[in-house]
Amino acid sequence: MNRKLTFAFAATALALTPACAQSNVDTSDKEAIEKIVKSYILENPEIIEDALIALEEQRTAQAATKVADALLSKQDELISNPADYSVGPADAPVTVVEFFDYRCGFCKRSAQWAVELPEKYDGKVRVVFKELPILSAESEKAALAAIAAGKQGKYIEMHMALMELDNGSGFGPAEIDGAAKSAGVDVAKMRADMKSMAVQKTVSDSKSLARELDIGGTPNFIVGTEMVAGADTASVERLIEAALEEVS
Repeated sequence: MNRKLTFAFAATALALTPACAQSNVDTSDKEAIEKIVKSYILENPEIIEDALIALEEQRTAQAATKVADALLSKQDELISNPADYSVGPADAPVTVVEFFDYRCGFCKRSAQWAVELPEKYDGKVRVVFKELPILSAESEKAALAAIAAGKQGKYIEMHMALMELDNGSGFGPAEIDGAAKSAGVDVAKMRADMKSMAVQKTVSDSKSLARELDIGGTPNFIVGTEMVAGADTASVERLIEAALEEVS
């Protein structure tokens, strides 16, 4: 530990020492302070652990506040972008936003659960889908295909069809077209729309928003000003239920 850091810690820790131990100390004498604090720490080593725990709690709280502030500043882009697709009533009191990649295994596992949230909560929950194709070039093509299918009113059908494709070899053009056919999508029109500026902008905007919110993995769920990384569906449901209690 360098001397500057040692003194800073010593000056702080001195406040924890008994008043009687401080009474004869010249606080301008660094060596005297450090000797007293060192002696006190050796006699009470648990204060180091307590200090580290307190520091970690402080950092966690600061990080949570930073995330909440960022999410609050982006609420309109998260829940009110007309280019996004969603399930559930538009006026549902609680909105869940999911950032996902069609090649993400954990996204696949939670896909059906996410789509069924509005029904599970009696229409009080809306789910907004945000494409975040970060795993491969094929992920990007799949995201564009889903948005293009949405132009035909088939977003959810295409979304689920893509989620069912195999990650290993199931994301080539033929497989994506096959998923589109199974979802009742006009493949030729979908392919044309995938090249449109509007469809490409929707995917690009979603990726930009994720970067601004420091979201680097999928799935990632947002409820209000709280974020759940990974397919931790139990935590998402706890946030939903807490939010519903607040509006009830």
